Amino acid sequence: MRLGWRRSSRAEDRFESWITQQQQRRVLAGETTPSGPCPDEGFLRDLARKSKGIALSDPRIDHAANCRKCMTRLLELREQNRSRHRRMPLTTAVTACALVAASVVVAWYVIGRKAPSDNTAVVAQTVNLWDSGTVRGEQLGQLQSVSLPAALVRVTIILPRHSAPGLYLVAITRDQAGNGIVAEGTATTVANGDQQLITTDLDLRKAKTGPYFLSTTHEQDQAAYYYPLQIK
Repeated sequence: MRLGWRRSSRAEDRFESWITQQQQRRVLAGETTPSGPCPDEGFLRDLARKSKGIALSDPRIDHAANCRKCMTRLLELREQNRSRHRRMPLTTAVTACALVAASVVVAWYVIGRKAPSDNTAVVAQTVNLWDSGTVRGEQLGQLQSVSLPAALVRVTIILPRHSAPGLYLVAITRDQAGNGIVAEGTATTVANGDQQLITTDLDLRKAKTGPYFLSTTHEQDQAAYYYPLQIK
């Protein structure tokens, strides 16, 4: 068990919804560059139907997940399918949507690596959570004071011992239930000896001084771990 963690279905839903919405917004705004030619209408129809015959490794999925024309057509086809299904009896659960899966993968790496503009001053800070973990069943200890400035911060977080590698969603919230999100960012771990580090940019320029919570959410287990934080 780690200090101050709690599993929240709202955090899980927010994580997936945020990633999907960000990717769709960027694609429809023409901020992405697809690779290769547009797939034909038949492929897009199969993709919209979540066909089991399409492998997630198919490069046409990556194109559709980054192409404004294909994304627009996919959304139209998905809406047509939903309308058709509303007029039909309920069937067995369909397989996971390949489009969403591809969008999530692309968004994790594109959004997580998005850098601030060159004319914006960035303050580098390190948050050390290495000794924040406790063994299940033991009384929780006290976390050393963690603070960040009310600025555009490039924060490097040393994750607690035994943290899993992979992609993390980092958020600053007003309470330990994940409410009142002040800033969010994504980052992929980098190994430093036995430690796992993540680095992401958080815009805290509009945050008022006072107590907050820093949360980390892993891409797989999606359990949000909360740590007391002071913004100064």
